Amino acid sequence: MRTELYPDIDPVLSGHLEVGDGHSLYWEVSGNVRGLPVVFLHGGPGAGAKPVHRRFFDPEAYCIVIVDQRGAGRSRPFGGLAANTTPALVGDLEHLRRHLQIERWVVFGGSWGSTLALAYAESHPDRVLAMVLRGIFLCRPSEIEWFLYGIREVFPEHWRRFTHYLPESERQDLLAAYHRRLVDPDPAIHLPAARTWSVYEGSCSTLLPNHDTVKGFADDVTALGLARIEAHYFVNDCFLRPNQLLAEAPRLRQIPATIVQGRYDMVCPVRAADDLHQAWPEADYRIVPNAGHNAFEPGIRALLVAACERYKSLRP
Repeated sequence: MRTELYPDIDPVLSGHLEVGDGHSLYWEVSGNVRGLPVVFLHGGPGAGAKPVHRRFFDPEAYCIVIVDQRGAGRSRPFGGLAANTTPALVGDLEHLRRHLQIERWVVFGGSWGSTLALAYAESHPDRVLAMVLRGIFLCRPSEIEWFLYGIREVFPEHWRRFTHYLPESERQDLLAAYHRRLVDPDPAIHLPAARTWSVYEGSCSTLLPNHDTVKGFADDVTALGLARIEAHYFVNDCFLRPNQLLAEAPRLRQIPATIVQGRYDMVCPVRAADDLHQAWPEADYRIVPNAGHNAFEPGIRALLVAACERYKSLRP
C-alpha cells in the first residue's frame, strides 16, 4: 500500500463562499471532480491550508476539497475574529458541502483540524463517510495549560523565549498578555507577538529540530493567522462545552476512522488521543513511536497516506 505523498497538483476549481457575519471563505477542489469527496481541515485554528496538503490524497480517486477557515489563509477578512467560533465553523462546512453539491465526504483533520473534524462529525454524522485524524486536540483546559506552561518541561529554551518576550510583570498569565497584543490593531504590536507565539509552536512540533518547519511558522501571514485566532479560541475555551467532544463521541461509533498520533507529540500530547480511543474503541488507533506533532514527520505521513488509500474505495 502506498505511503508516500502524491505529486504536486493544482486546483481545478476555486472560489470564495460568503457564509455570513462578514466572512468569505476560500475553497478549492483538486483531483477528480467526480471522485470520492474528501475535505481537508487545517490546524491552528488559523493556520490556513497549503498546496502540500493536497498531496495526501490520490488525485485520480479523490475529489479533494480544501477550505481556509474563518479568518485564516486566503479567507476574508484575514485574521477576522467576529463571529469566529467552533459552531460557526461547523456551519460553514455544511454550507460548503451544500454549495459543492456533495452528499457525504471523508473528513481529514490534524491538530485543531481534528477538533473541528470531531465537532463536525458529532453534529452531522450522516454526512461523514470516514475520518482520518492526527495529533488529537480535545480543547480541554489541561491541554491548553500544557501548551502554555507544560511544554517547558521538555523544551525549556523554547518556552523561555516565548515567556521572556513579555515583561516579567505579565508572565503570570501568558494567554491574557499575548491575547491583548494579538488583537491590538497596530502591526508594530501584534506582529512581533504573533511571530513569537507561532515560532514557539513550530519549534516544539517535531521530534527532531527542523529549520524549515520553524521558518514556515515564522512567516508573517501564517504567524498572525495562527497566533491571533488560536489565542481567541483559547480565551473562549474553544467555544465548546466542557468535555464536549468526548461526551458526544458515541455519535461517531459507526463511522470508519483512523487516528494517527506521535508518541512524543509535545503540542498535543498522546493522552488526548488515548482518551478519544477509549471513548471510540472502533476507530483504528495508531501510535507512531518515533514522531512528534508534525503531519510530515515520516511515520505520521506514511500512516495518513495509507489510511487515505484504504478509504478511497468507499462509495458516497
